Amino acid sequence: MDFGGSDEIRFERLDRARIVTLTRPQALNAVTHRMVKALDKALRAWERDDGVDVVAVKAEGRAFSAGGDILHIYEAGRAGKPPVDFFADEYRLNARIARFKKPYVALIDGIVMGGGVGISFHGSHRVLTENAQFAMPEVGIGFFPDVGASHLLPNLGGSFGMYLALTGNRIRYGDALWSGLATHTIKAQDQSGFLDRLVATGDPESALRDPLSVLDWVNLYALAVNEENANGGRVVTAPTNGAAGIIPAVLHYYM
Repeated sequence: MDFGGSDEIRFERLDRARIVTLTRPQALNAVTHRMVKALDKALRAWERDDGVDVVAVKAEGRAFSAGGDILHIYEAGRAGKPPVDFFADEYRLNARIARFKKPYVALIDGIVMGGGVGISFHGSHRVLTENAQFAMPEVGIGFFPDVGASHLLPNLGGSFGMYLALTGNRIRYGDALWSGLATHTIKAQDQSGFLDRLVATGDPESALRDPLSVLDWVNLYALAVNEENANGGRVVTAPTNGAAGIIPAVLHYYM
């Protein structure tokens, strides 16, 4: 599928899912104007297409996206041609993602900052792995939280959004999930399986509810149940008594 992104962004049709892959790993998938326009064009087409149930965005390499293409912005400014069109189109894309009527799943494995936040965190599902790191580093040079982050951050719990906006500090997947920036987390090694389930079901919630992952969690829970044996006074580690009822209930809920 070609929406004009050249070799910087790839679009795939897999059954009723559409997969977008950022393909500039050598530049940490920095977002270019070409990528912005191509993704916007694709989303406009897919939103009207009844054959599309879900859109997923991922990236090649060790970063989801380290932000906008700062080198291009710098060079344009030096040449006396501020990239006004780039920022205008980028902000329109952020708004389109926020209003997108179908599930928009950002699968984030690695650094996500600045412009990368704009094409991921406005979507309905923000799925982070243990390798994810979130930050808005532009505030370190006196810029406001960009790409719609001034809308995202105030909605976080407590004063956490203000903390991120004032410091630009990096956070990882645990804090992102706690604060509401992330909607889900998965292991990095489970990404392929998740995408396979997403393509098969077209439903992010079903794809994220992997029975094997649930069993892993329940096994850990069972091993952590320590109780004193009423007869012998021994401490045992097993899913006995109350836990024997809790675990099937948890399985029934998740599966």
